[in-house]
Amino acid sequence: MASTVTTSKDSAATSRPGYGRLLRTRGAWTFLLPGFAARQPFAMLTLSIVLLVQHTTGSYGAAGAVAAVTGVSMALFAPYTGRLADRHGQRAVLVPGVLVHAAAGLGLTALALNGAPLWALFAAAVPTGASVPQVGPMVRARWGVRLKGSPLMATAAAFESVTDEFTFVVGPLLATALCTTVDPSAGLLAEAALTLVGGLLFAAQKGTQPPVATTADGRTRVRHASALRVPGVRVLVVTFLGIGSVFGGMQVSLAAYTESIGEPGLNGVLYGVFAAGNMLAGLASGAIAWKVAPQRRLLVAYAALALAASALWTADSALLLGALGLLVGMCIAPALITGYTLVESLVPAGARTEAFTWLTGAVALGQAAAVTVAGQFEDRLWDGAGFLVPMGGTLLALATLLALRSRLAGAPRGRTVARGMGHREPVAVD
Repeated sequence: MASTVTTSKDSAATSRPGYGRLLRTRGAWTFLLPGFAARQPFAMLTLSIVLLVQHTTGSYGAAGAVAAVTGVSMALFAPYTGRLADRHGQRAVLVPGVLVHAAAGLGLTALALNGAPLWALFAAAVPTGASVPQVGPMVRARWGVRLKGSPLMATAAAFESVTDEFTFVVGPLLATALCTTVDPSAGLLAEAALTLVGGLLFAAQKGTQPPVATTADGRTRVRHASALRVPGVRVLVVTFLGIGSVFGGMQVSLAAYTESIGEPGLNGVLYGVFAAGNMLAGLASGAIAWKVAPQRRLLVAYAALALAASALWTADSALLLGALGLLVGMCIAPALITGYTLVESLVPAGARTEAFTWLTGAVALGQAAAVTVAGQFEDRLWDGAGFLVPMGGTLLALATLLALRSRLAGAPRGRTVARGMGHREPVAVD
């Protein structure tokens, strides 16, 4: 029998986990900086496709549909990418992935500029989405290896959410600026280039990637079934689908709204305000020493998100829309952070990259569906009708979360000790 007991001195040292201590974790900066560069293009992809295809076809419906195919393809393939990374290592998956993604993005751009039929754009969108590098989940998995159940894990989840949202402040602004002032294809071209450079730099950091379990003869040993078999993960997937509906609905609806008032450049600003709210709330969430159980925090945060998203369609001015977008963004961050934090208690360590990619894929799938529906609403109904999509998506997800909230309870940890031949990591006895 093996156990590790935390002393009072150790408890005092970890009672106030913060960003400063997190960033002093050995080896953290070696994957944080290239990881930030590698995930930046993800925030540019959907909006760059929407702006390019809308320019070449004149239809938000067509633009949303192509972007949706990209998102669905990413959502379907992301979990398999995560599973392969768990089994064979992140570098083995990431290097070919970024090469394929850059080539596919260039192909989609060429087809759109040359007036290819819609089916050809759909065909090019499939590999573009399927090869999106899952850098965010890979970074989260690296934190898990470095921290190994430390109280800093919640801080790391908040930090990653803030990093994600910072990319969603910069990404849409950059994509909008490139597409509206340089060329409609410039956003997608920049996305492909950043993916290639950032992804290869991140893949080069071999020392911090999670180890792959192997047998004595060097073959990969798989210890865990699919993360989707965990009931709590399935509940979180539905929850994150609703969050994706907010991202997708906002992207199309803000673009359509700013176009209708003759200020297309305002699109990036309004979306940046929305993402800034998310980022600021994420910073605050990570700085708070929470005493409320994460399951309850998720319920409260998601109820607030659904309420805020339900007011978007009522906005009749850019100022009011910006204020509501800021509020919606501030409600998203706590829900995202808590959902990612729950993965630690629900999923075995060897399947967490896959679990994170299921959640990331759920956001992408919800975003894809929202982009499609919101685009159709904007084309066929009144200006601003696309804002009904975030309302519907979050309300449906909230109803599911309330009905199945008991499945989010993780395995009890209090006095768990390792037994047998030491094939499990010893854990702290509280």
